[in-house]
Amino acid sequence: MSLYSKRGVSAQKEEVHAATKNLDKGLYANAFCKIYPDVLCGDDEWVNVMHADGAGTKSILAYLYWKETGDVSVWKGIAQDAIVMNLDDLLCVGIYNNLLFSSTIDRNKNVIPAEVLEAVITGTQEFFDTMKNFGVTISFMGGETADVGDVVRTIAVNGTMTARWPKSKLVTNEKIKAGDVIVGLAGYGQANYESSYNSGLASNGLTSARHDVLQKTYGARFPESYDTSLDESVVYIGPHRMTDEVEYGGVKYEVGKLLLSPTRTFAPVMKELLENHFESINGLIHCSGGGQTKCLKYVPENVRIIKDNLFEPPVIFKLIQKASKSDDREMYQVFNMGTRLEIYTNAKDADSIIGVSKNFGVKAQVIGRVEESEKKEIHIKTPNGILSY
Repeated sequence: MSLYSKRGVSAQKEEVHAATKNLDKGLYANAFCKIYPDVLCGDDEWVNVMHADGAGTKSILAYLYWKETGDVSVWKGIAQDAIVMNLDDLLCVGIYNNLLFSSTIDRNKNVIPAEVLEAVITGTQEFFDTMKNFGVTISFMGGETADVGDVVRTIAVNGTMTARWPKSKLVTNEKIKAGDVIVGLAGYGQANYESSYNSGLASNGLTSARHDVLQKTYGARFPESYDTSLDESVVYIGPHRMTDEVEYGGVKYEVGKLLLSPTRTFAPVMKELLENHFESINGLIHCSGGGQTKCLKYVPENVRIIKDNLFEPPVIFKLIQKASKSDDREMYQVFNMGTRLEIYTNAKDADSIIGVSKNFGVKAQVIGRVEESEKKEIHIKTPNGILSY
């Protein structure tokens, strides 16, 4: 059993998928988000989409960093995480503007004071203000903030995003076909719309990252930060403190800031691509939960996905793998490994898509291709060999 499973987490969400297998898949079975007819206005040419997600256990890392350093601003990043995990999923069905967002914050009032709530809520509006400068309008509709100390140990920051969108401007992944190439957009570096280096970790795999990277003292000092029913052999077993510095390639990084880099949104990039290169986009996949295997759930049957030119994993993933001693198979299933958005396109259009991304300071390159196959499968080339799923 993997360390991930021993901590009560499923990278592939098998039980969730089993519980929801009989639900209506919406209008397009392969679409990255469920798409429904326009029940709001009854227009056959429009659809409704609603999506719910959140920062997950990344909020616990923010809690530890805040307790250790007193830096309350770290909570603004958690607000961004909760938004982007919704926004960038909706980007993958072609939606990039005129969105509504409602937040859900559950906290234990005894450990999470008002200043933390204020930072989360202020951070939410600041992110929306930034996106508006790039033509991405998101209206903050408020939400629910509940004191539920009997339910949560610290704080859970989640949200719901919804939109009404024309059917003719949807990306449903039905056009993905053999012969397509895959343009990958990096989740790390510093985009033109970011104020500092982004590690690329995003908001998936944080249970693993937290326990594998941080040292045992965190469990002793902050028992509210983990499930105390877990076997102690999988709890905070790493070598680092949040404020430790690690050096890679001659550059020093603070461990806490690597773990807490706010999830990058690709909204400014995708707005331009969806407005001006829509016909070139055959499919979109956000490599979130499930890492580099996420695409298997959304590509059509009878295709083989070959990823043989992924970005070299940035420092945060090297740090996690070294601390956890996880093999490549688990790392590529749990984490995005630096390549977080996949654009399926025609070979002739790849360069123009890459150019748009690079204009925003986001690294992009052809990372692979689509082939015909008798069964749906994926082959991933890593520095240590080929992984097949």
